[in-house]
Amino acid sequence: MRIGRTQPPAAALLEWRDIANGIAGIRDPRGAVRAFEDGMRRDLGVRHAVAVSSGRAGLLLTLQALQTLSPRRDVVIPAFTCFSVAGAVVHAGLRPVLCDIDPDTFDFDRRALPEAITSDTLCVIAHHLFGVPAAVARTRTLCHERGAFLVEDAAQALGGEIGGRPIGTFGDAGIFSFGRGKNVTCGSGGLVVTNSDAVASAVGERAARLTAPPAAAQIADLARTILMMIFIRPSLYWLPAALPFLGLGTTTFPKAIRAERLSGFRAGLLRDWRARLARSNRARTAVVSYFARALSLRGSARPYLRLPIVAPTPAIRDRVYAKARSFGVSVSYPTPISDIPEIRAAFDGEPYPAARRVAERLLTLPTHHWLSDRDRRAIADLCRDLAAA
Repeated sequence: MRIGRTQPPAAALLEWRDIANGIAGIRDPRGAVRAFEDGMRRDLGVRHAVAVSSGRAGLLLTLQALQTLSPRRDVVIPAFTCFSVAGAVVHAGLRPVLCDIDPDTFDFDRRALPEAITSDTLCVIAHHLFGVPAAVARTRTLCHERGAFLVEDAAQALGGEIGGRPIGTFGDAGIFSFGRGKNVTCGSGGLVVTNSDAVASAVGERAARLTAPPAAAQIADLARTILMMIFIRPSLYWLPAALPFLGLGTTTFPKAIRAERLSGFRAGLLRDWRARLARSNRARTAVVSYFARALSLRGSARPYLRLPIVAPTPAIRDRVYAKARSFGVSVSYPTPISDIPEIRAAFDGEPYPAARRVAERLLTLPTHHWLSDRDRRAIADLCRDLAAA
Protein backbone atom coordinates (compact mmCIF):
# COMPACT_ATOMS: atom_id res chain seq x y z
CA MET A 1 0.00 0.00 0.00
CA ARG A 2 1.37 3.40 -1.02
CA ILE A 3 1.03 6.13 1.60
CA GLY A 4 1.49 9.70 0.44
CA ARG A 5 0.52 12.06 -2.34
CA THR A 6 -1.39 10.14 -4.99
CA GLN A 7 -3.24 11.52 -7.99
CA PRO A 8 -6.68 10.13 -8.89
CA PRO A 9 -6.98 9.04 -12.54
CA ALA A 10 -10.05 11.26 -12.92
CA ALA A 11 -11.60 14.03 -10.85
CA ALA A 12 -14.14 16.82 -11.24
CA LEU A 13 -14.65 20.18 -9.60
CA LEU A 14 -17.04 20.20 -6.64
CA GLU A 15 -17.15 22.90 -3.97
CA TRP A 16 -18.98 23.65 -0.74
CA ARG A 17 -21.44 25.99 -2.44
CA ASP A 18 -22.45 23.04 -4.63
CA ILE A 19 -23.19 21.09 -1.45
CA ALA A 20 -25.40 23.96 -0.31
CA ASN A 21 -27.24 23.83 -3.64
CA GLY A 22 -27.66 20.06 -3.20
CA ILE A 23 -29.22 20.52 0.22
CA ALA A 24 -31.62 23.05 -1.29
CA GLY A 25 -32.50 20.43 -3.90
CA ILE A 26 -33.56 17.99 -1.16
CA ARG A 27 -36.15 20.55 -0.05
CA ASP A 28 -37.51 21.12 -3.57
CA PRO A 29 -36.62 18.03 -5.64
CA ARG A 30 -39.05 18.61 -8.49
CA GLY A 31 -37.96 22.19 -8.93
CA ALA A 32 -34.27 21.25 -8.85
CA VAL A 33 -34.66 18.47 -11.43
CA ARG A 34 -36.85 20.62 -13.68
CA ALA A 35 -34.36 23.50 -13.55
CA PHE A 36 -31.50 21.17 -14.43
CA GLU A 37 -33.36 19.58 -17.37
CA ASP A 38 -34.46 22.98 -18.69
CA GLY A 39 -30.93 24.34 -18.46
CA MET A 40 -29.41 21.37 -20.27
CA ARG A 41 -32.09 21.54 -22.94
CA ARG A 42 -31.36 25.21 -23.61
CA ASP A 43 -27.58 24.94 -23.54
CA LEU A 44 -27.41 21.84 -25.74
CA GLY A 45 -30.04 23.18 -28.12
CA VAL A 46 -32.25 20.09 -27.94
CA ARG A 47 -36.02 19.75 -27.66
CA HIS A 48 -36.16 17.16 -24.89
CA ALA A 49 -34.05 16.22 -21.85
CA VAL A 50 -34.79 13.59 -19.19
CA ALA A 51 -32.64 13.29 -16.05
CA VAL A 52 -32.09 9.90 -14.40
CA SER A 53 -29.91 8.33 -11.72
CA SER A 54 -26.87 7.46 -13.87
CA GLY A 55 -25.54 7.43 -17.41
CA ARG A 56 -25.96 3.65 -17.64
CA ALA A 57 -29.57 4.01 -16.44
CA GLY A 58 -30.11 6.58 -19.18
CA LEU A 59 -28.74 4.23 -21.80
CA LEU A 60 -30.84 1.33 -20.49
CA LEU A 61 -33.98 3.50 -20.55
CA THR A 62 -33.23 4.65 -24.10
CA LEU A 63 -32.71 1.12 -25.40
CA GLN A 64 -35.93 -0.04 -23.77
CA ALA A 65 -37.73 2.92 -25.33
CA LEU A 66 -36.37 2.24 -28.82
CA GLN A 67 -37.72 -1.30 -28.62
CA THR A 68 -41.23 0.14 -28.58
CA LEU A 69 -40.50 1.93 -31.88
CA SER A 70 -38.98 -0.96 -33.86
CA PRO A 71 -39.14 -4.78 -33.94
CA ARG A 72 -35.37 -5.03 -34.43
CA ARG A 73 -33.20 -6.40 -31.64
CA ASP A 74 -29.50 -6.02 -32.54
CA VAL A 75 -27.35 -3.20 -31.15
CA VAL A 76 -24.01 -2.42 -32.76
CA ILE A 77 -21.35 -1.21 -30.30
CA PRO A 78 -17.58 -0.67 -30.49
CA ALA A 79 -15.54 -3.77 -29.65
CA PHE A 80 -13.57 -1.64 -27.19
CA THR A 81 -15.71 0.56 -24.99
CA CYS A 82 -17.01 0.99 -21.46
CA PHE A 83 -18.30 -2.31 -20.09
CA SER A 84 -21.51 -0.55 -18.99
CA VAL A 85 -22.46 -0.02 -22.64
CA ALA A 86 -22.53 -3.76 -23.26
CA GLY A 87 -24.23 -4.20 -19.89
CA ALA A 88 -27.06 -1.86 -20.81
CA VAL A 89 -27.63 -3.70 -24.09
CA VAL A 90 -27.78 -7.08 -22.37
CA HIS A 91 -29.99 -5.88 -19.50
CA ALA A 92 -32.37 -4.31 -22.03
CA GLY A 93 -32.88 -7.81 -23.49
CA LEU A 94 -31.10 -6.94 -26.74
CA ARG A 95 -28.23 -8.58 -28.62
CA PRO A 96 -24.86 -6.80 -28.69
CA VAL A 97 -23.12 -6.90 -32.06
CA LEU A 98 -19.47 -5.84 -32.03
CA CYS A 99 -17.65 -3.78 -34.61
CA ASP A 100 -13.89 -3.37 -34.48
CA ILE A 101 -12.41 0.09 -33.93
CA ASP A 102 -9.95 2.50 -35.45
CA PRO A 103 -7.04 2.37 -32.97
CA ASP A 104 -6.18 6.03 -33.60
CA THR A 105 -9.62 7.47 -32.79
CA PHE A 106 -11.36 4.60 -30.87
CA ASP A 107 -14.31 5.19 -33.23
CA PHE A 108 -15.75 2.42 -35.40
CA ASP A 109 -13.56 1.00 -38.15
CA ARG A 110 -15.23 2.80 -41.04
CA ARG A 111 -14.75 -0.20 -43.35
CA ALA A 112 -16.27 -2.69 -40.91
CA LEU A 113 -19.27 -0.66 -39.74
CA PRO A 114 -21.40 -0.98 -42.92
CA GLU A 115 -21.14 -4.77 -42.68
CA ALA A 116 -22.15 -4.73 -39.00
CA ILE A 117 -25.44 -2.89 -39.64
CA THR A 118 -28.11 -5.25 -40.96
CA SER A 119 -31.87 -5.44 -41.27
CA ASP A 120 -31.90 -6.65 -37.65
CA THR A 121 -30.06 -3.61 -36.28
CA LEU A 122 -32.17 -1.58 -33.87
CA CYS A 123 -29.48 1.03 -33.23
CA VAL A 124 -25.80 1.82 -33.32
CA ILE A 125 -24.19 3.23 -30.18
CA ALA A 126 -21.36 5.59 -31.12
CA HIS A 127 -19.09 6.66 -28.29
CA HIS A 128 -16.81 9.66 -27.79
CA LEU A 129 -14.35 7.73 -25.66
CA PHE A 130 -12.28 9.89 -23.28
CA GLY A 131 -13.78 12.92 -25.05
CA VAL A 132 -12.27 12.03 -28.45
CA PRO A 133 -14.95 13.03 -31.01
CA ALA A 134 -16.35 10.24 -33.16
CA ALA A 135 -17.41 10.66 -36.78
CA VAL A 136 -21.07 10.73 -35.81
CA ALA A 137 -22.34 12.58 -38.89
CA ARG A 138 -21.06 9.76 -41.11
CA THR A 139 -22.43 7.10 -38.76
CA ARG A 140 -25.80 8.87 -38.58
CA THR A 141 -26.13 8.87 -42.37
CA LEU A 142 -25.27 5.17 -42.51
CA CYS A 143 -27.82 4.34 -39.78
CA HIS A 144 -30.66 6.30 -41.30
CA GLU A 145 -30.03 4.83 -44.76
CA ARG A 146 -30.55 1.39 -43.18
CA GLY A 147 -33.47 2.19 -40.90
CA ALA A 148 -31.50 2.05 -37.64
CA PHE A 149 -31.36 4.57 -34.80
CA LEU A 150 -28.14 6.28 -33.73
CA VAL A 151 -27.50 6.64 -30.00
CA GLU A 152 -24.57 8.81 -28.92
CA ASP A 153 -22.70 7.77 -25.81
CA ALA A 154 -21.44 11.21 -24.74
CA ALA A 155 -20.86 10.15 -21.13
CA GLN A 156 -17.21 11.22 -21.33
CA ALA A 157 -17.60 14.22 -23.63
CA LEU A 158 -19.84 16.87 -22.07
CA GLY A 159 -18.77 20.26 -23.37
CA GLY A 160 -17.11 18.89 -26.50
CA GLU A 161 -18.12 20.12 -29.93
CA ILE A 162 -17.94 19.01 -33.55
CA GLY A 163 -18.13 21.87 -36.01
CA GLY A 164 -19.57 24.15 -33.33
CA ARG A 165 -22.37 21.72 -32.44
CA PRO A 166 -22.43 20.04 -29.02
CA ILE A 167 -21.37 16.41 -28.88
CA GLY A 168 -24.35 14.28 -27.86
CA THR A 169 -26.86 16.08 -30.11
CA PHE A 170 -26.16 14.39 -33.45
CA GLY A 171 -27.98 11.13 -32.81
CA ASP A 172 -31.61 10.14 -32.34
CA ALA A 173 -30.70 10.18 -28.65
CA GLY A 174 -27.67 11.25 -26.65
CA ILE A 175 -26.55 9.99 -23.23
CA PHE A 176 -24.57 12.04 -20.71
CA SER A 177 -23.12 10.99 -17.36
CA PHE A 178 -22.45 13.01 -14.21
CA GLY A 179 -20.79 10.20 -12.31
CA ARG A 180 -17.69 10.39 -10.19
CA GLY A 181 -14.74 11.65 -12.22
CA LYS A 182 -16.73 12.87 -15.23
CA ASN A 183 -16.33 16.39 -16.66
CA VAL A 184 -19.05 17.58 -14.27
CA THR A 185 -20.11 15.39 -11.36
CA CYS A 186 -22.92 15.01 -8.87
CA GLY A 187 -21.62 11.64 -7.70
CA SER A 188 -24.04 9.71 -9.91
CA GLY A 189 -26.45 11.05 -12.49
CA GLY A 190 -27.41 10.80 -16.13
CA LEU A 191 -29.29 12.61 -18.86
CA VAL A 192 -31.04 11.51 -22.06
CA VAL A 193 -31.44 14.15 -24.77
CA THR A 194 -33.23 13.97 -28.10
CA ASN A 195 -34.78 16.11 -30.82
CA SER A 196 -37.20 13.32 -31.75
CA ASP A 197 -40.72 13.64 -30.36
CA ALA A 198 -41.28 9.90 -30.81
CA VAL A 199 -38.10 8.96 -28.93
CA ALA A 200 -38.84 11.55 -26.24
CA SER A 201 -42.35 10.19 -25.74
CA ALA A 202 -41.08 6.61 -25.42
CA VAL A 203 -38.28 7.58 -23.02
CA GLY A 204 -40.57 9.88 -21.03
CA GLU A 205 -43.19 7.15 -20.63
CA ARG A 206 -40.63 4.82 -19.08
CA ALA A 207 -39.04 7.57 -16.99
CA ALA A 208 -42.42 8.43 -15.50
CA ARG A 209 -42.55 4.95 -13.96
CA LEU A 210 -39.25 5.38 -12.13
CA THR A 211 -39.23 6.01 -8.40
CA ALA A 212 -37.44 8.94 -6.80
CA PRO A 213 -34.84 8.30 -4.07
CA PRO A 214 -36.31 8.94 -0.58
CA ALA A 215 -34.98 11.71 1.63
CA ALA A 216 -32.97 9.23 3.75
CA ALA A 217 -31.10 8.01 0.67
CA GLN A 218 -30.35 11.58 -0.32
CA ILE A 219 -28.91 12.30 3.13
CA ALA A 220 -26.64 9.28 2.69
CA ASP A 221 -25.65 10.64 -0.72
CA LEU A 222 -24.81 13.95 0.94
CA ALA A 223 -22.42 12.20 3.32
CA ARG A 224 -20.81 10.20 0.49
CA THR A 225 -20.39 13.32 -1.61
CA ILE A 226 -18.63 15.18 1.19
CA LEU A 227 -16.29 12.24 1.68
CA MET A 228 -15.62 12.18 -2.06
CA MET A 229 -14.78 15.90 -2.03
CA ILE A 230 -12.34 15.42 0.83
CA PHE A 231 -10.59 12.23 -0.26
CA ILE A 232 -10.28 13.02 -3.98
CA ARG A 233 -7.47 15.43 -3.04
CA PRO A 234 -4.01 14.09 -3.92
CA SER A 235 -2.86 14.42 -0.31
CA LEU A 236 -5.59 11.99 0.80
CA TYR A 237 -6.51 9.90 -2.24
CA TRP A 238 -4.01 7.19 -1.25
CA LEU A 239 -6.39 6.12 1.52
CA PRO A 240 -9.51 5.20 -0.55
CA ALA A 241 -7.20 3.90 -3.30
CA ALA A 242 -5.81 1.40 -0.79
CA LEU A 243 -9.23 0.03 0.20
CA PRO A 244 -10.02 -2.88 -2.14
CA PHE A 245 -13.74 -3.03 -1.29
CA LEU A 246 -14.21 0.42 -2.89
CA GLY A 247 -13.13 -1.00 -6.25
CA LEU A 248 -11.45 2.21 -7.39
CA GLY A 249 -9.77 1.77 -10.75
CA THR A 250 -11.41 -1.58 -11.47
CA THR A 251 -13.68 -2.33 -14.41
CA THR A 252 -16.51 -4.84 -14.00
CA PHE A 253 -19.50 -5.92 -16.03
CA PRO A 254 -22.69 -4.69 -14.31
CA LYS A 255 -24.76 -7.57 -12.93
CA ALA A 256 -27.78 -5.27 -12.82
CA ILE A 257 -28.56 -1.64 -13.65
CA ARG A 258 -30.67 0.28 -11.18
CA ALA A 259 -32.71 3.05 -12.78
CA GLU A 260 -34.30 5.83 -10.71
CA ARG A 261 -35.18 9.44 -11.21
CA LEU A 262 -32.42 11.93 -10.57
CA SER A 263 -32.69 12.98 -6.93
CA GLY A 264 -33.27 16.55 -5.84
CA PHE A 265 -29.94 16.50 -4.02
CA ARG A 266 -27.98 15.48 -7.10
CA ALA A 267 -29.90 17.90 -9.33
CA GLY A 268 -29.09 20.65 -6.85
CA LEU A 269 -25.40 19.74 -6.99
CA LEU A 270 -25.60 20.39 -10.74
CA ARG A 271 -27.14 23.84 -10.41
CA ASP A 272 -23.92 25.61 -11.44
CA TRP A 273 -22.79 22.97 -13.93
CA ARG A 274 -22.09 25.51 -16.70
CA ALA A 275 -19.50 27.43 -14.69
CA ARG A 276 -17.92 24.23 -13.38
CA LEU A 277 -17.74 22.76 -16.87
CA ALA A 278 -16.10 25.91 -18.25
CA ARG A 279 -13.45 25.85 -15.51
CA SER A 280 -12.92 22.13 -15.92
CA ASN A 281 -12.55 22.34 -19.67
CA ARG A 282 -10.05 25.20 -19.45
CA ALA A 283 -7.93 23.19 -17.03
CA ARG A 284 -8.16 20.00 -19.09
CA THR A 285 -7.31 21.77 -22.33
CA ALA A 286 -4.23 23.33 -20.72
CA VAL A 287 -3.05 19.94 -19.43
CA VAL A 288 -3.63 18.26 -22.81
CA SER A 289 -1.74 21.10 -24.54
CA TYR A 290 1.20 20.57 -22.18
CA PHE A 291 1.35 16.82 -22.79
CA ALA A 292 0.94 17.31 -26.54
CA ARG A 293 4.01 19.55 -26.60
CA ALA A 294 6.07 17.49 -24.16
CA LEU A 295 5.34 14.15 -25.82
CA SER A 296 4.99 15.32 -29.45
CA LEU A 297 1.44 13.98 -29.69
CA ARG A 298 -0.75 14.41 -32.74
CA GLY A 299 -4.20 15.95 -32.64
CA SER A 300 -5.73 19.15 -31.37
CA ALA A 301 -5.83 20.27 -27.75
CA ARG A 302 -9.26 19.33 -26.43
CA PRO A 303 -10.68 18.95 -22.92
CA TYR A 304 -10.21 15.18 -22.85
CA LEU A 305 -11.59 13.46 -19.78
CA ARG A 306 -8.36 11.44 -19.83
CA LEU A 307 -5.65 11.65 -22.47
CA PRO A 308 -5.27 8.29 -24.25
CA ILE A 309 -1.92 7.06 -25.54
CA VAL A 310 -1.39 3.68 -27.20
CA ALA A 311 2.05 2.39 -26.19
CA PRO A 312 4.31 0.65 -28.75
CA THR A 313 4.09 -2.67 -26.91
CA PRO A 314 2.18 -4.16 -23.97
CA ALA A 315 5.45 -4.49 -22.04
CA ILE A 316 6.22 -0.78 -22.36
CA ARG A 317 2.66 0.06 -21.34
CA ASP A 318 2.98 -2.08 -18.23
CA ARG A 319 6.32 -0.54 -17.28
CA VAL A 320 4.94 2.99 -17.59
CA TYR A 321 1.91 2.08 -15.54
CA ALA A 322 3.97 0.46 -12.79
CA LYS A 323 6.06 3.61 -12.36
CA ALA A 324 3.42 6.28 -13.04
CA ARG A 325 0.22 4.98 -11.44
CA SER A 326 0.72 7.16 -8.35
CA PHE A 327 0.50 10.16 -10.71
CA GLY A 328 -2.95 9.07 -11.91
CA VAL A 329 -1.81 7.24 -15.04
CA SER A 330 -4.18 4.34 -15.67
CA VAL A 331 -4.77 1.48 -18.12
CA SER A 332 -8.53 1.93 -18.69
CA TYR A 333 -10.69 -1.01 -19.86
CA PRO A 334 -8.75 -4.27 -19.47
CA THR A 335 -10.15 -6.29 -22.39
CA PRO A 336 -12.21 -6.02 -25.55
CA ILE A 337 -15.95 -6.46 -25.01
CA SER A 338 -15.65 -9.92 -26.60
CA ASP A 339 -13.51 -11.11 -23.67
CA ILE A 340 -15.89 -10.12 -20.87
CA PRO A 341 -16.50 -13.46 -19.12
CA GLU A 342 -20.23 -12.92 -18.57
CA ILE A 343 -20.97 -12.42 -22.28
CA ARG A 344 -17.96 -13.95 -24.07
CA ALA A 345 -19.99 -16.85 -25.43
CA ALA A 346 -22.17 -14.50 -27.48
CA PHE A 347 -19.29 -13.62 -29.81
CA ASP A 348 -18.12 -17.10 -30.87
CA GLY A 349 -14.44 -16.25 -30.52
CA GLU A 350 -14.58 -13.62 -33.27
CA PRO A 351 -11.31 -11.67 -33.47
CA TYR A 352 -11.37 -7.90 -33.04
CA PRO A 353 -7.66 -7.21 -33.52
CA ALA A 354 -7.66 -3.43 -33.18
CA ALA A 355 -9.79 -3.56 -30.02
CA ARG A 356 -7.44 -6.17 -28.54
CA ARG A 357 -4.36 -4.16 -29.46
CA VAL A 358 -5.76 -1.06 -27.77
CA ALA A 359 -6.83 -3.00 -24.66
CA GLU A 360 -3.31 -4.40 -24.29
CA ARG A 361 -1.42 -1.15 -24.95
CA LEU A 362 -3.59 1.77 -23.86
CA LEU A 363 -2.51 4.22 -21.20
CA THR A 364 -4.58 7.20 -20.12
CA LEU A 365 -3.05 10.29 -18.55
CA PRO A 366 -4.99 12.41 -16.06
CA THR A 367 -6.11 15.86 -17.22
CA HIS A 368 -7.98 17.19 -14.19
CA HIS A 369 -7.45 20.36 -12.15
CA TRP A 370 -5.57 18.68 -9.28
CA LEU A 371 -2.46 18.12 -11.41
CA SER A 372 0.42 20.37 -10.38
CA ASP A 373 3.20 21.52 -12.71
CA ARG A 374 5.45 19.02 -10.97
CA ASP A 375 2.98 16.21 -11.66
CA ARG A 376 2.81 17.12 -15.32
CA ARG A 377 6.58 17.12 -15.68
CA ALA A 378 6.92 13.79 -13.88
CA ILE A 379 4.26 12.13 -16.03
CA ALA A 380 5.80 13.49 -19.23
CA ASP A 381 9.27 12.33 -18.20
CA LEU A 382 8.07 8.82 -17.39
CA CYS A 383 6.09 8.48 -20.60
CA ARG A 384 8.84 9.98 -22.75
CA ASP A 385 11.61 7.86 -21.31
CA LEU A 386 9.75 4.57 -21.46
CA ALA A 387 8.28 5.20 -24.90
CA ALA A 388 11.80 5.62 -26.17
CA ALA A 389 12.99 2.34 -24.62
